[in-house]
Amino acid sequence: MKFDPESIRKEAIEDFDSTWQNGTKFIKEPSVNEKNPHTTFGFGKPHPVYDTISKLRDAYMRMGFEETMNPLIVDEREVHKQFGHEALAVLDRCFYLAGLPRPNVGISDERINVIRSILGDIDDEGIETIRKVLHSYKKGDLEGDDLVPEIASHLDVSDSLVVEMIDQVFPEFKELTPVATRRTLRSHMTSGWFITLSSSIERAEPPFHLFSIDRCFRREQQEDAARLMTYYSASCVIVDKDVTVDHGKAVAEGLLSQFGFEKFMFRPDEKRSKYYIPDTQIEVFAYHPKLVGSNTKYSDGWIEVATFGIYSPTALAQYDIPYPVMNLGLGVERLAMILHEATDVRGMSYPLIAQYSEWEMKDRDLAKMIYVDNMPSTPQGEEIFKAIVKQCELHSSEPSPCEFIAWEGNIEGRSVRVSVVEPEEDTKLCGPAAFNEILVYNNDILGLPQTKKWRKAFENHSARTGIRFIDSFACQAAKDIEEAVSRGDTLCETRARIIKTPFEINIKLQPRAQRYITGNKKKIDIRGPVFTTVKAEIK
Repeated sequence: MKFDPESIRKEAIEDFDSTWQNGTKFIKEPSVNEKNPHTTFGFGKPHPVYDTISKLRDAYMRMGFEETMNPLIVDEREVHKQFGHEALAVLDRCFYLAGLPRPNVGISDERINVIRSILGDIDDEGIETIRKVLHSYKKGDLEGDDLVPEIASHLDVSDSLVVEMIDQVFPEFKELTPVATRRTLRSHMTSGWFITLSSSIERAEPPFHLFSIDRCFRREQQEDAARLMTYYSASCVIVDKDVTVDHGKAVAEGLLSQFGFEKFMFRPDEKRSKYYIPDTQIEVFAYHPKLVGSNTKYSDGWIEVATFGIYSPTALAQYDIPYPVMNLGLGVERLAMILHEATDVRGMSYPLIAQYSEWEMKDRDLAKMIYVDNMPSTPQGEEIFKAIVKQCELHSSEPSPCEFIAWEGNIEGRSVRVSVVEPEEDTKLCGPAAFNEILVYNNDILGLPQTKKWRKAFENHSARTGIRFIDSFACQAAKDIEEAVSRGDTLCETRARIIKTPFEINIKLQPRAQRYITGNKKKIDIRGPVFTTVKAEIK
């Protein structure tokens, strides 16, 4: 079938318009559990890079491309075949693979004595078994991870004893250093395409429309906001006797149109890779309306997203490929950064690694990490807690001295009478901060009164803990009374004066919240005059 760039592009865009919205596939809404409407069974959150890979795979296949995998480990000879005299410059950017050599170890009489001291009374046949297994390992007939269990099985001893024996008797294993091979990790997808296409034409007749999205590795001097040592390449090839640069333009437009890019510019690439025909290596710049006015160097809306070209007949001849080949390569991370509005590829790729990304938490997430520390553990304790809060709500402004009975009853067979009191004169039952609520506002953890000044802080209900100072204090008082009864005490008194720390009002933060607040130089401001006392008489 003849490849028609324009029709492919139009079909791809029409398909995109009917199945995609805002660059994202329609996703089924989470369903609600009828028995518990607060529980939903929804979908997890995809990683930006893998999310982009998924969409690229769909986009390529909608355009009629067949997915394949290219070799990841490439011998340096392949790079020489592809780049000729420029190969050394390319190999300088490659990672070479290395492996540990397999030592040739002998077993002297001295070593035999140490072996027997560790493994027990091993006879000469057992020593010979160890020697044979080690020789089999040296020849490569036995894999390294099978060495210990193989010896242990033949000698009927534990793996741990064999490990101890190898550690003490054969220092050669600890002194091994890696030896480099001539094999490299693929630095760009082209290294694999030549190998794949060389075999493909032996089995089938072109045209071929193939794509592969996979990792590449490049030995950068350092990683920064725009470069990683390992990245994903979304690459495709068209093998056909009539293939031209126009096919590259059509594929670029058809592919990128599916991600919301509207206009395109094609410029000659000054890098001029050896494996492309001169003047066919083209950079693709695409216009995306979301970038316009953004706080990036692409604020004009234009960004380089891909490169394509026609492979050099000289390089193809090294692999006996007699047909023209158009290759287009696109950096997945570059596209993902645009789609997910990221500014640092490290933070986008490794969002959970502190050194690469800023730790951002929403106020509502921090609020969930704040809790009352000591809670009553009995039904009576729960009643006492609620009764204390109720009396404070009813009489908080009563002038002192004053006393209000909150609860009377039995705990563990003992009679208990609980009162909220303020013995001092010329004050009130509760201090002005008693009804401050603990909430999170702009990542600060605060204890605030509901006043006009703090109206905005209270508007975000999801960032409110619902815990007031009086609530956590009453829980502590109820817990103290329970413990006083268990100890056999006859009197229990719990006081709250001027609060300066969360601990003083029976509030704790999860360690993660504490680390976040400290690491981001935010503040914990839970303080104020509570001046409330609870007294229990126990008989």
